[in-house]
This record gives sequence, C-alpha cells and structure tokens, in this order.
Amino acid sequence: MKFEKYHISQEIKNNLNLMGFLRPTDIQFKAIPPIMNGEDVLAIAQTGTGKTAAFAIPVIDRIHRNKSSKRTSGIKCLVMVPTRELAMQIGDVFESIAGHTRTKIFTLFGGVEQDAQIRKLQKGIDILIATPGRMFDLISQNYLNLDFIDTLVLDEADHMLDLGFINDIRSVKRKLRNRHQTLFFSATINSEIKKLAYSQVNTSAIRIEISPEDPVSKNVSHAVMFVEMDDKRFFLSRFIKEHPESRIIVFVRTRVRAERVEKAMSRAEIPSFNLHGGKEQKDRTDVMNRFKSGDFNILIATDVSARGIDVADVDYVINYDLPEKAENYVHRVGRTGRGTKKGIALSFCSPEEQSRLEAIEKFITKKIEVFPITKEEYSFTLAYQYDEDKSPKELIDENEDWLKQKRRKKNKKNKRPR
Repeated sequence: MKFEKYHISQEIKNNLNLMGFLRPTDIQFKAIPPIMNGEDVLAIAQTGTGKTAAFAIPVIDRIHRNKSSKRTSGIKCLVMVPTRELAMQIGDVFESIAGHTRTKIFTLFGGVEQDAQIRKLQKGIDILIATPGRMFDLISQNYLNLDFIDTLVLDEADHMLDLGFINDIRSVKRKLRNRHQTLFFSATINSEIKKLAYSQVNTSAIRIEISPEDPVSKNVSHAVMFVEMDDKRFFLSRFIKEHPESRIIVFVRTRVRAERVEKAMSRAEIPSFNLHGGKEQKDRTDVMNRFKSGDFNILIATDVSARGIDVADVDYVINYDLPEKAENYVHRVGRTGRGTKKGIALSFCSPEEQSRLEAIEKFITKKIEVFPITKEEYSFTLAYQYDEDKSPKELIDENEDWLKQKRRKKNKKNKRPR
C-alpha cells in the first residue's frame, strides 16, 4: 500500500513524495495505524528501517489536523533521545515531514547557548525533540512546560538505559498531567529494556517486532577481515583509494583514535574529517552538515555518533576498531543500507579484538562472514602505500624483503644476553 492511500494530510503526502518515501517500510506499515488510533506502541526494529518516520508521520498529522491556526497552545509531543546527534537527525526528519503544515517543531540539546533556545520556546512549539540534560535545565528555570503533552516518544531507548537515563524518563512521566500516549522505540532489546518498556506503556500496548532474530538489517552485507592492529591504516587507505567516489563512515573506538586515523589518512593524501564527543557542538554540527552535503566523503567517528548519523547513500561502513559493546555493532553497520537501499559493512579485527568479535557474533546469533586475505594480498596492501606506480609483484617482492629484514632484527634483539 502506498502512502497516497493513507488517511493522512495531503501536505504530509506531498512531503513524503519529495523525500522519496512512496511505500511504508515494515515498521511504518505496522506502527502508523495503531499510533493514529492513539494506542501505546512498543516497537523493536532494526537500525535504518525507518523508525523515526513511523512515529513522526502520525504525530505530525494529528497535530496538524487538530490545529485551527499556526498558533500553539503548548507542547503536544515530547520526543526524548539520548544524544545530540540523534536529536538533530530526528529533528531533520520531523522538519522534512512537517513542511507546509501547521506543526511547529524544535530540537533542544546542550553544548550550545540556551538564550536562543529559550526565545524559540517562548514563541510556542508543538513538538519538542530533546536530550534530557538541557531539557531538565530549562524545566528547572521555568522556561519549559510539559503540562499539555499528550504524546511521549522514547527513541533509542536501549541507549538511554545504557546512559543511565531511566530516572530522567520516570521523572518526565511524573510531570505529564494529562492522559497521554507513550511510544517506545528501540533497535535492540534485552531483559532490562523489556522491563523498562513494560513499565512505561499500558498493559494493552501494541507490541511490534521486526526481524528480532537478526538485528542487522537485511539490506546490509557485512564481513570481517583479520588484520594486525598496526596494519589497519594501510588496509583502510587502500580501500578508500580503490573506492574514490564512495561515501564511507569509519568507526573507531576512542576520540584519540579518531584523531590519529584522520592524520594517517592525511599522510596518505586522503581528505577526511573526524567526529567525536570531545569536539565543540558547533564543530560537530559543521562536520555533519558538510558530510551530508558531500563536501567530503570520508567521516571518521566514535560511537558517540553511531546512532545519530542519518546520511543518504552511505556506501560503506568500516569498523576500523571493533566496538566495546556488542550492540553498538548493529548501530554502526546500520549507518549504511538505510531504508530500501543496500549497503556494505567491513570490520577489521586484530588478534587483540578476537573476544569482541565473539561477543558480537553471540549478540547477533550468527557468525560474520570472513573476508579472506592471502599472504600475497596482505603483503601487497602494506607495500601499496609507498609506490602505486610499481607492479603488484614488484611491491610484494620489496615488502617481503622488508619483512625478512624486520624479522632478522627482531631475532637478533631476542638473542642478546640479558
């Protein structure tokens, strides 16, 4: 069934058409009707399957239909999210769907001056997308009123639980005076999340699970290749040079690693930028906007932004480092293959990371396909960086000589008397 057949406002249908959304995804098909009927919904669906639009479409439609003018009588919907990047991503989706409607949307997060945010709130809004920190700051200063909210959305609830936001969620629920609808969305689920979910929705809530047995989207092909830790930069630069037109997100473990990998790519004459929690918010926003607009094709990011990157046509995700938390693997690889598009994810696994790989495979309940590398191919990749004008055989022979010399020096060092 196409969106054109749905009983939603024509303005929203037009916006969806401009966005290229002609037919609903599975999660949208199952979630939109009960949300439109005012029911609580607990939904588990893979990253990149269109969860945001699944709740944005019915919420925006309801507010637009019920408003007689552009004026607002208070915030009607609160969307709580764990990170700034995710708040901005969701805000962009809401703004696109709500174009030319009577619905006013605002995204609230910390790391920026609050005065402009306060002025926006004072003008009146209908939908607030917010991270807990700045939201509670403004509530305590009496700049933010939740009295008129009739819809509460908890998005990426698993990550909110990880970050310790359960008490913030309960605090918000206590502040909602009116009877309200609760929409609970998550990409992964475990016993703790189930307990949290069931405590926040009513007993008759609609429960939706899309492919829960495989948390990785069917649109994503993913594999692992075994690489020494110190050699990863060579494999990454070769991969990028062999895919010069591709848009690639490279995930690393820490902000220090992000800076180092960017410098390594610079030495290889590959333009890239990094994104991590240590940057000022304005710098993070600038990097994201430039990546979205196509100013550069290689983004190096930490897990702080793994769930907040919603960029069209990301061709590849490279896990330069395997994540410390197995569930973050799902969110990382979900940055490609979004919606109805296909994507590819490749992970570099060093011997030190074997236990992380095993944890990931246990989490997704299947083995990850191994991308085989022959000894000759490995040698060629290391040598590839130094002289691209030489033939593969010349490069391999030179590198083999270099490796032999390196082993001889190491053996001599080990034989020295202690």
